[in-house]
Amino acid sequence: MRADKGDAGRSDLRFSEILANLAGDESRERISVGDILASMDDRAIAALIFVFSVPNCFPTPPGTSSVLGIPLIFLTAQLMLGMKPWLPRLIADRSMTRVDFAAMMARTQPWIIKAERMLKPRLQAFATPLAERLLGGLCLILALVLALPIPLGNMLPALALCIIAFGILEKDGVWTIAGTATGVVSLGVVAGVVYAMVKSAIYLLLTFFQ
Repeated sequence: MRADKGDAGRSDLRFSEILANLAGDESRERISVGDILASMDDRAIAALIFVFSVPNCFPTPPGTSSVLGIPLIFLTAQLMLGMKPWLPRLIADRSMTRVDFAAMMARTQPWIIKAERMLKPRLQAFATPLAERLLGGLCLILALVLALPIPLGNMLPALALCIIAFGILEKDGVWTIAGTATGVVSLGVVAGVVYAMVKSAIYLLLTFFQ
């Protein structure tokens, strides 16, 4: 499903305002991923990267990161390749009731609004289409790591993805730089966790066969 071009006024709305409009649209019984995709126009990829990343910034049931990581892999690969946003119908048709979506927005919107107040177009050399494609490569690596069943391997990559997505949404190079730094640190932490797991496994095997 590709994003449809909306009316001109929609592009002037902030991310939080578009989500609030969806949550308050009583003509809808359900809100689907495709609805968010269509509402965001040319900002859809960054918006959906944020939507799929933010749940992983908090403790979640086992397997959640793998489920949410699959759409992130699609989206970050498209960002890297400079493609228009597209998701398979199987993912785009995923939905929740408007009431549940509104309840989720009531919890998260204050934090989104606070973040938006700190965002503004600046250092735009780090928010150009070429920079976004380079960021897409880093985001794809982060999405792949997030989708793997690595203990503590989802929260920092998810946070980095959220920061980068906000930077792209508002053309804020400061936030894309901050997100990149967070992403590099998160990859280092995950690599350390994997190294410790492998080293522990080898030690246990050697101990067992002695």
